[in-house]
Amino acid sequence: MSEREQAKQIIDKLPDYKIGNILLFLQGIAFDDEIEDDLYCEKLYQDYLNDPDPEKDESITLDELLKREGIEL
Repeated sequence: MSEREQAKQIIDKLPDYKIGNILLFLQGIAFDDEIEDDLYCEKLYQDYLNDPDPEKDESITLDELLKREGIEL
């Protein structure tokens, strides 16, 4: 059995909720030049811009993050 066939068998056994992660991974490793990588990054950027979450633009300082996570330097 080829590696491709083995991979297909594994994918066929995965629950649906894991397929999206596998698809993202496969799309990521399918890029083999800068143009495709740029297109992928542009899609991620557009997805971010089109995200309706009203809190997507909120940010915190590094100090606030450390405090929230209980990390002391």
